[in-house]
Amino acid sequence: MTGRRRARRVALIALGAPLALGLTSVNGTSAQRTRWELTGSCYCRAAGELHCVSDQTEDQCRHRCAEELCDDWFWLERRPCWNWGYGG
Repeated sequence: MTGRRRARRVALIALGAPLALGLTSVNGTSAQRTRWELTGSCYCRAAGELHCVSDQTEDQCRHRCAEELCDDWFWLERRPCWNWGYGG
């Protein structure tokens, strides 16, 4: 291997390694965040009625309730919607 080839290879490795590490750390962080986000039930009270949507993260619940202009809302992690024993 000539000196020029060796220098080129070292330069490519030096430039590629931080880039590859940066991509895996970004992907690892978002994958880890998604894996650890809890889902639960999102309750929204609007016009005197209480509605629930299950399998929502807290951020999704907050966003949904802001769009629907809920008077009051709350989120219960790792729980399904509770219907107080009235069907469904």
